[in-house]
Amino acid sequence: MSYAYLFKYIIIGDTGVGKSCLLLQFTDKRFQPVHDLTIGVEFGARMITIENKPIKLQIWDTAGQESFRSITRSYYRGAAGALLVYDITRRETFNHLASWLEDARQHANANMTVMLIGNKCDLSHRRAVSTEEGEQFAKEHGLIFMEASAKTAQNVEEAFISTAEKIYKKIQDGVIDISNESYGIKIGHETHTTSSGGRDGTSSQAGSCCS
Repeated sequence: MSYAYLFKYIIIGDTGVGKSCLLLQFTDKRFQPVHDLTIGVEFGARMITIENKPIKLQIWDTAGQESFRSITRSYYRGAAGALLVYDITRRETFNHLASWLEDARQHANANMTVMLIGNKCDLSHRRAVSTEEGEQFAKEHGLIFMEASAKTAQNVEEAFISTAEKIYKKIQDGVIDISNESYGIKIGHETHTTSSGGRDGTSSQAGSCCS
């Protein structure tokens, strides 16, 4: 399927916060409650539409364990967007956000768009991190913020698409040099612009749901 642009994303955060489940929900619209840990990096892709432009999202889902951090770091290079995920029921995953962000800022390009996601908002009765804390962290570090649930699909679509809309706006505003591949954007060969203008698209298969 032809596309106007391809955006490369990376999903980062502690192990067990639901990174792979978010990816699976977005690409396959399903939730897999039992899963193995991601070993290294897994991959998924999906077409979306922004302002009548077909855009392909190429999403790299990384392992959260410390032992895989060096592999994860190599995937920051050439990423247009990052989804930084924590688990609202586990305070330590929120406490580690600054370390993940520091890693991202060190290894990624300065214009990478970062979306902070407080996952598992369906478990609000077990909440350990307030929405206000998430909002405050995002505000302090210039991130977009949403709480989501990979299980119920709440805000999953919005998180991936809002990030793409922000990247697209940076292209329109000339903030991103799209001829430079280190920005994580490829110009595609768009043969036909869809007239529907819908934000949905076709999905392609992703790896198993994990970490």
